[in-house]
Amino acid sequence: MSFLSADRDLSRNSYYATTTPRRQTFASLNERIDCDVAVVGGGLAGLSGAVELADRGYQVALLEARQVGWGASGRNGGQVIAGLACDQTTVEALVGVSEARRIWAMTLEAVELVHARRRRFGIECEWQSGFLSVAVGAKKARELQRWQADMADHYGHETTWIARADLPQWIASPRYHAGLYDVRSGHLNPLKYCLGLAEAASALGVRIFENSPATRLVPGPTIVLKTDSGEVRAQHVLLAGNVYLHGLAPVLEPRIMPVGTYIAASQVMDPALASSLLPSRAAVSDTNFALDYFRPTTDHRLLYGGRVSYSTTTPPGLEASMQRRMARTFPQLRDTKVEYAWGGFVDISMNRAPDFGRLADLVDGAARGFENVYYLQGFSGHGLALTGLAGKLVAEAIEGNASRFDAFARIRHRPFPGGRLLRMPALVAGMAYYRLKDML
Repeated sequence: MSFLSADRDLSRNSYYATTTPRRQTFASLNERIDCDVAVVGGGLAGLSGAVELADRGYQVALLEARQVGWGASGRNGGQVIAGLACDQTTVEALVGVSEARRIWAMTLEAVELVHARRRRFGIECEWQSGFLSVAVGAKKARELQRWQADMADHYGHETTWIARADLPQWIASPRYHAGLYDVRSGHLNPLKYCLGLAEAASALGVRIFENSPATRLVPGPTIVLKTDSGEVRAQHVLLAGNVYLHGLAPVLEPRIMPVGTYIAASQVMDPALASSLLPSRAAVSDTNFALDYFRPTTDHRLLYGGRVSYSTTTPPGLEASMQRRMARTFPQLRDTKVEYAWGGFVDISMNRAPDFGRLADLVDGAARGFENVYYLQGFSGHGLALTGLAGKLVAEAIEGNASRFDAFARIRHRPFPGGRLLRMPALVAGMAYYRLKDML
């Protein structure tokens, strides 16, 4: 099965897509147009960049290969969390302590930016405050407590420690040994938020074109993006398609790996049962490398995310396997049915840090015309908040202040080993090692 056909298959039984009506659609591009900035990708990063650029007076056109919010931006677990997918010690090793602290502060800003946009544009997306990070096992609990102390001492980030005896007040599961509670993070319906940003961008004058995949990028003083039935000529380009660029910028592909990830939504539960599972209504994630994550919904379901796949093959019996994972965490749900099960592909970088930059820094030195082509990728499954900030940083850079964008661009990234043919088996072997560590 090809990457695209696998992704279409995974999108069919999405709780979000089924329950969230699209109030606005956008025509395909069927002409040649000119603009200041062309954006490729109608997810959270691309739409955020479009909003920020329109606010600054730029004429913006956005090309989306399918529908806005169709990829990971509209199918994810809905958890809005500060920080990156990698630990801060990894960031410190990559860029130094001072820049790591600066980047951490920007991830807190990313969470606040979600609130600012919800308020400004009136986006109703089921926001709920609170995030629980929970440890499976005593060793994981000690590691989590050390992390809490380090973040408080070195970053001023305060969280609430929850000992095992107190956990039932927060989560009705026998699986966990301890946890942290962060009131600043939380969760929302990501598709509703993404569609709200698209409506906001359109109202600001951004020209959005759906079902218009960019097929070719022609560099030069004026950059040209071609589609099957039109083209966009721009002074600047933002590539925000992540794993969905499909050959538009081949130099980016080895730096990220498409990884399948899966989510299930339970049937509607009795409100008392739903409330008893998570009295705080917080989003939850464990601290394993191959982690489980879940959250309650406003209509009394449990959304449960877990297993991953490093091929384009959808795991067999997805609904049944996700129900077993959910019941392992909450035995009281052993007879609760899974009504929706879906998935998609996220873009993982080697070090799990985000990969932002300019295409000119990656192509051969003789190639010219890529200086004004920016890219955002490698959110590694931790991008719901950070994508929004990333779009803002690109807008700042295009306007002439690249200081904050370059704080991320200085993070070094290496391609996945093995080339196109062998990098997937190499990643499977690596993940098997980390799964074994989690079990032990």
